[in-house]
Amino acid sequence: MAASYEKIGIKDDESFVIGIFQDNMEKSTWHYHNNFEISFILEGSGKRIVADSIEEFQPGDLVFIGRNLPHVWIADKETRTHSSRTLEMVFLQFNSEVVSPQLLMLPEFKFIARAMVLSERGIQIVGQTLNEVSELMLQLPYLKSFDRMLHFFKLMDIIGRSETNIQLASREYLKMRFTTGNKRIAVIHEFLMNNYREQIDLKRLAELVNMAEGSLCRFFRTNMGKTIFEYLNQLKVELACKMLMDKDLNIFEVCLDSGFNNLSHFNKQFKKIHGLPPSEYRSRFKGLN
Repeated sequence: MAASYEKIGIKDDESFVIGIFQDNMEKSTWHYHNNFEISFILEGSGKRIVADSIEEFQPGDLVFIGRNLPHVWIADKETRTHSSRTLEMVFLQFNSEVVSPQLLMLPEFKFIARAMVLSERGIQIVGQTLNEVSELMLQLPYLKSFDRMLHFFKLMDIIGRSETNIQLASREYLKMRFTTGNKRIAVIHEFLMNNYREQIDLKRLAELVNMAEGSLCRFFRTNMGKTIFEYLNQLKVELACKMLMDKDLNIFEVCLDSGFNNLSHFNKQFKKIHGLPPSEYRSRFKGLN
């Protein structure tokens, strides 16, 4: 089942996207983008991974995710077997132009500025703040352009004033996150992150960076010290490591959800990168905790 997006009331003169996302979460992928995103779960339960944070989610879960933070929602086994649609959320996406540095310097915007800073690590919104923000989220699709913007600023102000927000990504993750000054490498990295569950088409990837396939492979290996497919396996194993921290997911589920199509290949690649099989990696993690 392909993902279904419904963008409600989006016009050329509006500055952000508000809509509904519906999908079978078996198709959901570990991905990131250059927008800020607020997501409110209406239907579905399972695991939510944001950077190096892995938590349970259920209807009513509300998170604010900053730019370029990888994230994915993974369904419970029970959810997968009883419903073809395992995720429904209201989402709001916007870029930094909506809340420009000039606006954030104004004293009236100091709490919105705080919300933006908090989003760098991603936050879960809970308590009374959850009630207030989710109510505004559900109103936004049905408001006219100017009223929608006013409600958006009110929503952001409420998030920034709250003292109950829960930070998701660790400070260590932000220090270690992927950065590069090479635009072509960044495009390749983003493509692999967003398509790791699919068979990677080198021709399509080469077209994205305006290179011949052979030149692309040489360029990537020269800059990254490994082939594109070695790097792809590294990204998959990185995601698998996060999921292995959750004792409720068995090894085979982790294998499939991290983009490997068979257990033997998963074990081989995991051991190649970490020097031990996934089961032992999980056991050592349990020992540390």
